[in-house]
Formats: sequence, C-alpha cells, structure tokens
Amino acid sequence: MKRTILLIIACVCACAYSLPALSWGQEGHRIIAKIAYDHLSKKTQKSVDAILGNRGIIYWANWPDEIKSDTIYKQSIKDGWHYQDFAGGMSDSLVADALIHYPAEGGNLFRALDSLVLEVKGERLKVKEHTLRFIIHLSGDRYCPMHMAHMDDKGGNAVKMKWFSNHTNLHSVWDTKLIDSQGYSYTEYAQMIEDMYGKERKAIEAATDEELLLQTYHLTEAIYAYQENWDGNTYHYIYRWHADCEKQLYIAGIRLAKLLNSIFK
Repeated sequence: MKRTILLIIACVCACAYSLPALSWGQEGHRIIAKIAYDHLSKKTQKSVDAILGNRGIIYWANWPDEIKSDTIYKQSIKDGWHYQDFAGGMSDSLVADALIHYPAEGGNLFRALDSLVLEVKGERLKVKEHTLRFIIHLSGDRYCPMHMAHMDDKGGNAVKMKWFSNHTNLHSVWDTKLIDSQGYSYTEYAQMIEDMYGKERKAIEAATDEELLLQTYHLTEAIYAYQENWDGNTYHYIYRWHADCEKQLYIAGIRLAKLLNSIFK
C-alpha cells in the first residue's frame, strides 16, 4: 500500500514537471490587466465593464489558461494561440514580417489575436465575452519573452534549470518565478511598475507593433545568451532580469489599454 502511494506521488510530480507553461502566469496577467485598466478611457472602461463585469478585465485575465476542458480552449491550445516561437539568430526583417505574413509553424499568437480583434470590431453592439477575454490574455502573452522563444526547445520549456534547488525550466522562470520572487500582490506590483516606468508611457504608446516585437525578440535572444554562461545562482538571475521582466509587463499593460481604447472608441 505504501509503495503504491509513493508511486502515485512520483507520477503526479513527474506530470507537474512536464506540463508546459502557458503564459505569464496568474500574477503576471493580473498585473498587465490592472495597468491596462488604469489607462482605459472612461468610455472604454464602461464598455469593458458592461461585458465582463466591474474590473472584469482583471478577474478574467487568466481565463484562457484555466478552462482546459472547454472546446474553445482546446482549439486555442491545438493551434498554438498563446505563443509565436522563432528560430534563434533571425534577422529583424524576418521577425517583423511575421506580424503580417504569419509563419506556417511556431504558433499562432499573431494570427489568433488579429483575428479576434477583427471579430470584436465586427460585432459592434454585442461583443462575446469569451472573445474579449482571449484578447486581453493573448495581448499580454505577446510581450512575454518566452512566448517568442525558440521553436526547437518548445519556447524554453525544454531548457532545464534549478530555481533555489528546485527543478524547473526557462519558460516557467519567465512566466511566474521572476514575478513571484518579488513577493508583491498583483496590485502592489502593478503600482510599483507604474511608478517605475510611467515616464515611458507615451513612448510605448507611440511605438509601432514592429518596434516592440523586435525589442521583445532581442530581449529573448539576450536571455538565451545569458543562459550559456549563467553560474546557476538564483539570486544572480533575479538581480539581472527582474527589471526587464517588469518593463515587459508594463509595456504589455499599456499596449493592451491602447488596443482596447481603439476597439471601443
């Protein structure tokens, strides 16, 4: 009996370790949604709240990662809506081209997000809740470095790491562990990020999608390069990368606000 219990525990642990990370993680998506909500126009806030409930942009931000039994979710996973992985060492022109001519492999984040935005704009008077929830979530994923990572290692999921002696992978570190390492609630973290990066808001709003995509891709390449020479010290990793992670969260929040303001103008 005891042996059976131990085997079950071992299987559960193995499955948990092998499950791929899907996005920023609960804290990350709430931070992005909170920043976005604070920068919505009054008209957009009213429209979004009418569809999702008061501050529903925050409360539903993780829904696409949570409804694993839903047929809509199965389609989003099957078609790779949550990521758009690239090969390493690509030219800027090839990366930028992916925004317009969607790659045949490596995920469908750009295609899915563009399609959903067009769907919402076409619905006008009756926007579907699940469509808006996906837009909120996928817009955040677009600025997560490990959702534009390398195809050959499954977006960093196959890059094994130790985080304070615990087994994990590069994808999970960027989705959750860097954020969790700071110990803030999502509201505290969102406010801190706003205070730190608020002076860059206008520049981020004015930037093109291409410029921000290339910025994220270059960050991802820098993360991979650092991995080659990292000494394995978790504190060193946090010190080196937490600010970059926070800025990406801020960019994601500001760009989500800009997107929603354009949809509900």
